[in-house]
Amino acid sequence: MNLERKAPVLTQSQFKQVVATARARDQGNRNVALLYFSAALGLRAKEMSQLLVRDVLTPDGKIKDEVLLTRATTKGGKQRLIYLTNKDVRKALAAYLDERRACEHRPLQPATALFTSRKGGGFSPNTMQMLFKRMYRAAGLDQASSHSGRRTFATSLIERGVDIKAVSSLMGHSTVAMTARYVDDNPIRLRRVCEEVNIGV
Repeated sequence: MNLERKAPVLTQSQFKQVVATARARDQGNRNVALLYFSAALGLRAKEMSQLLVRDVLTPDGKIKDEVLLTRATTKGGKQRLIYLTNKDVRKALAAYLDERRACEHRPLQPATALFTSRKGGGFSPNTMQMLFKRMYRAAGLDQASSHSGRRTFATSLIERGVDIKAVSSLMGHSTVAMTARYVDDNPIRLRRVCEEVNIGV
């Protein structure tokens, strides 16, 4: 990752803006699900492009609570779990999968790509990155990229007081130092930290 030019962290209003814009366009349900997988789960474009239907659905078609990202899927060959327990993530994923079932007129095939293009095939990591750029550009966020979701995920967790080691595990980083480079120093958060210092005087 180029640290000189980090992808911007999204504010809550910016995320709502890109979701609203994506929902109103072609393939809206798919794109909204992708945005949540990026910003609420911290997935990379490569990881999203390689997910299969069977990774997120049980054999009887229910959304799983946990998904194992294999070494072949992740960057640096670091296996990790992601958790589909967030209600907004589950709602977005369910809407997309319901739409796919309706369009395909049959149960979803377990070995097919989870996120498919208009033509029905999967994405490469590069075409997934390009899709994110188009979504952000359509919402007026020209500097944002697929990495903005990961940085937003890490920063929002740290701002809510989540331990950086837990954030590092969720991000799939080998070191806490790498996770720290993803997090934006929010002046409001830093001010609140100083306000809460208690040195017992």
